[in-house]
Amino acid sequence: MAKQKTLKEAFTLQGKGLHTGLPVTITFNPAPANHGYKVQRVDLENQPIIDAVAPNVVETSRGTVIADGEVKVSTIEHAMAALYSFEIDNCLIQVNQPEFPILDGSAISYVQEIERVGVEEQPYDKDYYIIMKKMEYKDPETGSSITLLPDDEFSMNVLVSYPSPILSNQFASLDTLADFGKEIAASRTFVFVREIEQLLKNNLIKGGDLDNAIVIYDKEMNQSDIDHLTGLLGMDSISVSNLGYLQKRPLAFDNEPARHKLLDLIGDLALIGKPIKGRVIATCPGHKFNTDFAKKVYKALKRQEITIPKYDPTVPPLMDINKVKTLLPHRWPFLLIDKVIEIKERGVVGVKNVSGNETFFCGHFPQEPVMPGVLLVEAMAQTGGILILNNLDEPERYSTYFLSIDKVKFRNKVVPGDTVIFKLDLITDIRRGMASMKGYAIVGDKIVAEAEFLAQVVKNK
Repeated sequence: MAKQKTLKEAFTLQGKGLHTGLPVTITFNPAPANHGYKVQRVDLENQPIIDAVAPNVVETSRGTVIADGEVKVSTIEHAMAALYSFEIDNCLIQVNQPEFPILDGSAISYVQEIERVGVEEQPYDKDYYIIMKKMEYKDPETGSSITLLPDDEFSMNVLVSYPSPILSNQFASLDTLADFGKEIAASRTFVFVREIEQLLKNNLIKGGDLDNAIVIYDKEMNQSDIDHLTGLLGMDSISVSNLGYLQKRPLAFDNEPARHKLLDLIGDLALIGKPIKGRVIATCPGHKFNTDFAKKVYKALKRQEITIPKYDPTVPPLMDINKVKTLLPHRWPFLLIDKVIEIKERGVVGVKNVSGNETFFCGHFPQEPVMPGVLLVEAMAQTGGILILNNLDEPERYSTYFLSIDKVKFRNKVVPGDTVIFKLDLITDIRRGMASMKGYAIVGDKIVAEAEFLAQVVKNK
């Protein structure tokens, strides 16, 4: 199983803020497992920390802004995309201004620094948001949409469309996060000339210039109007004779605007709080739409007590029934696990295919067969026993005995034809032969039973 990741060491970048124009120093620090992304305003009293998660997004005017009370920080999306692309789960970001630096308008500086300092694994499993079935989110007014499809890894397709002769329709894709650095990271932010004055009136883009943005000139203007805008930006006057892109260096890609929209979307989806396993297809994404979607997903994940394990019966199990028998002493009719499909340091997933020929259906109940709840608990306990014994040398010399079972809940019936998934995770580390675990029994996408267990590992006589 994939492990959580953080930076091997800290790195610092300096630049100006796109919207404030202020000089910014930002430092990215390693953080412990299960820390997540957090932003610390080191310029303020008590150096407050903001969790970089979707519910804390408070504004999306030309960038993503997060806040905790009165404390805000903006334009975080490029840095979030870079961290996400390296599959970094835990990072403390310290910044001395109310926004991240715009740098060259892309994420390439962050990528280069992460590559320089390196990434290290941490001794905790990564918790994915696994797309199990097609999901759609649409805004009929804007035409924006996001579709999530099941896939083995993270991938993304983005389509942008504008009423512009220069930038009408563009498409960009990312098949694997490993390609982010060379295919997406150098894509710069962009703005239409016709938008600039309104943005300035809204107290934005004070730090914007041709060094950190692509400016799209798609409607002819008088030279006096162009001089007026460059004056507002504090730039030297420029003469424009043809429609097109205004820039100090050539486009990094022919479809650079679409690639930048893909970059922004990755940064906004990073605020879900879990890495995605699935394919993301987005039409006309923007920060408000992206973060509204991220908020809905975040809320749904919080309601969902656990991530439902993905079960593909065509994939060979990690342990078949014969391997299970080498770890557990149970035999027919009391061996209640058919196979194990996942095992990691702190968790295990087992499977039972419930047949109509199960012995217990003879009496429970002949006219309406229902798997006894006590046997669901026993099957969870056996799955937990596999987790414990699998970590021991010579497991055949030990047995697990459950000392207590607490907080048992039965939510739905289990009947012939059901495939039950048993998910067990350690609540605490195994100490002195004692293990505390939380267990779930799942059919489809529904939890049918749950319980907490305290077990003791005992050497056989």
